[in-house]
Amino acid sequence: MKLGRLALNVVILAGASALLSTAASAYSQKVKDACSADYGSLCSKYKQGSAELRRCFESNRRVLSTDCVEALVNAGEVPARYLKNRR
Repeated sequence: MKLGRLALNVVILAGASALLSTAASAYSQKVKDACSADYGSLCSKYKQGSAELRRCFESNRRVLSTDCVEALVNAGEVPARYLKNRR
């Protein structure tokens, strides 16, 4: 009985992980689409997904396009306060 319950928990965990990775990839594509111009002009020397790229975007947050900032906020990557005074 314990083995059956363990197997069920593994299946549930695997399903939850797949769902979360699907949601994350959707956000990633939205962020990539919205921020591609900013990446190209400001931070292209850094590998996508790297800590250096995050720092580059953070240090340039005041000049990022509104679309990029909105995508980052919607993805939970930056606080909503970054949108303040942009609208």
